[in-house]
Amino acid sequence: MSLETVNYALLNRQLEALLDSRDWLTNSAQTCAFIMQSLPHLNWVGFYLQRSPEVLALGPFQGKPACHPIPFSKGVCGAAASQRVTQRVDDVHSIADHIACDIESRAELVIPIIHDHQLWGVLDIDSPTEARFSHEDQAGIEALLDIFKSQTDLPKWAH
Repeated sequence: MSLETVNYALLNRQLEALLDSRDWLTNSAQTCAFIMQSLPHLNWVGFYLQRSPEVLALGPFQGKPACHPIPFSKGVCGAAASQRVTQRVDDVHSIADHIACDIESRAELVIPIIHDHQLWGVLDIDSPTEARFSHEDQAGIEALLDIFKSQTDLPKWAH
């Protein structure tokens, strides 16, 4: 598949400049909007937060209304949270327990956010384009999240 080349080095510099607050809520919202506007072929970008045991709660996002809550035992977000490993799925319809918030979504990238050795949440990115996310996209978006984490005071959730 041929998608436009994304200059992640430039996006890193732009996100660093954008995140001028240490506030987690402001930076979460800004990061979602920035990714949604900067990357082609996306239909949803958002954070799910681990605010109770084995469950993800909806946080700031861009896109259609989303599913809430998501147990660790379900879907791509649950797998990323429980395994603490990035999940990159070319066709979500091939995942038996996929949670379909938007039936137009085809590809998904979910990156766990670890803070002080604990899961803080996940960043979930959906695309209506099958096989949208390459290894380069995964590495580039993980680097954007590193910037988010370095410039944000992430709270510890009581769970």
